[in-house]
Amino acid sequence: EELARAKQGEIVVIQDWANDEFRALVHLDAFADRYLYVARSVDGGILSLLDETKETVRLYQQLESERGTMLFNFGLLYLGFALILVLAAVWMGLWFAERLSRPVGRLAYAVGRVSAGDLDVQVIEEEGDDEIATLSRVFNQMTHQLKGQRDALVDSHRQTEQRRRLFDSVLSNVTAGVIGLDAEGDIDFANRAAERLLELADGAAEVPLAIAVPEFAALFERLRDIGGSAVQEEVRLTRKGKLESLLVRMSVRRSESGRLEGYVVAFDDVTELVSAQRMAAWGDVARRIAHEIKNPLTPIQLSAERIKRKFRSQVQDPDDLDQYTEVIVRQTNDLRRIVDEFSKFARMPEPDRRETDLVALLRAAVMLQENGQPSVTFRRSLAEGPLMMELDGTMIGQALTNLIKNAGEAIETLHEKSKPDGHVPEIRVSLTVDESEAVIRIMDNGIGLPPDRARLFEPYVTTREKGTGLGLPIVKKIIEEHGGTLTLEDAPVFENNAQAGAMAVIRLPRAPRKRGQRNTGQTGQGEK
Repeated sequence: EELARAKQGEIVVIQDWANDEFRALVHLDAFADRYLYVARSVDGGILSLLDETKETVRLYQQLESERGTMLFNFGLLYLGFALILVLAAVWMGLWFAERLSRPVGRLAYAVGRVSAGDLDVQVIEEEGDDEIATLSRVFNQMTHQLKGQRDALVDSHRQTEQRRRLFDSVLSNVTAGVIGLDAEGDIDFANRAAERLLELADGAAEVPLAIAVPEFAALFERLRDIGGSAVQEEVRLTRKGKLESLLVRMSVRRSESGRLEGYVVAFDDVTELVSAQRMAAWGDVARRIAHEIKNPLTPIQLSAERIKRKFRSQVQDPDDLDQYTEVIVRQTNDLRRIVDEFSKFARMPEPDRRETDLVALLRAAVMLQENGQPSVTFRRSLAEGPLMMELDGTMIGQALTNLIKNAGEAIETLHEKSKPDGHVPEIRVSLTVDESEAVIRIMDNGIGLPPDRARLFEPYVTTREKGTGLGLPIVKKIIEEHGGTLTLEDAPVFENNAQAGAMAVIRLPRAPRKRGQRNTGQTGQGEK
């Protein structure tokens, strides 16, 4: 084998460690089948070192050839360990983060519920004394306190709202007017009665009282000047042609510490009360006048007639005597008529209620005045068929006749004062009926109602020179004795007439009311 290798041109080295020899075999190219064989004795230790060196070189070469693979494997091993460590760190971080974030998340969710108004929410309290556990306990205590405070506030607000609604309801429905003022005297609040009685506009708030209601200014200044707690006075004012008597009381509104917060103005309409007192006083006067005057009237009249019969033949000019006695008798009759009017007003008899046809009464009253006022055109608009109601026919007939007669006299007064061109005297009478009441309207195109209509329902107040001022008070008393109301309003303008007259409106309840029971509607004023 060595020869074949040497023949191929390779220097064959043969190591004979057993004999401590080192041989070499080389093929001689100049000779065929000739080889050079060289042998040399070598120390065995050196040869062992040489082998070890070769082995080390081979190992180094092997390691050098396998270095990339080893580096790659080591890198993979390092990467694996690193990945395991990273995953372990991430898992540990997530575990710690979850342990920290879970209570924080519960707190965040609970805070969201609290912000939405749910104060019943509670979080799970963590065990321990760390910050998270302390925060959970404090949060639960906070929500519990907030819930208690909110419930107390809601209950207090509910009670306050109930009191406010009750206060507003009472002030809105009370018949007395109430106005609240601030410390400067500007209007803060006015209830419905105040707006109705004073004709206050919707935007009257923040307006000084002296501008909104000038009639109250003097009383308000007096309250400020005297520095007292309250003042009271009867104030008269006119709204829409109606004179109203108001009993006004103003008081100071102070806080618990005594600081001035504003003023309260309370007033009530005492017009009807004053009118009733005046009517009662006039009734007493009428009874006294009737008692003192009526008794001597008959003797005076009889004495005048006897003087006429006894001395007529003895005087030189009997016509003068007749004239004088006729004057006495005529004036006596006039006084008797006035006394009769006094008596009727002072002692109005109780209505004798019976089933009476109101339509027939109204037609009879219109027919009577048609005959007495031939120059006036009458127009009727009455309900169909009979309307049976419990009335005193005599008293209602008297009232209707008086009102229609007043309408004719208003037209007569217009012609006496102005004589308008093309004016056609006309009186319209209508009767409308519903389930609760019958409404009678008597309209004319006469002189109309005066601007000051406040006292025209009072006794002895009249706009006519020859009137006694007792007609309308008697009519009003008759209507009220039947449980109805009488108002006087401006009449609508008739066709072909520019003059707007007056309209009397009678409202009679179809169901009879007991004595003393009255309608709550306001009574208008005015007399023709």
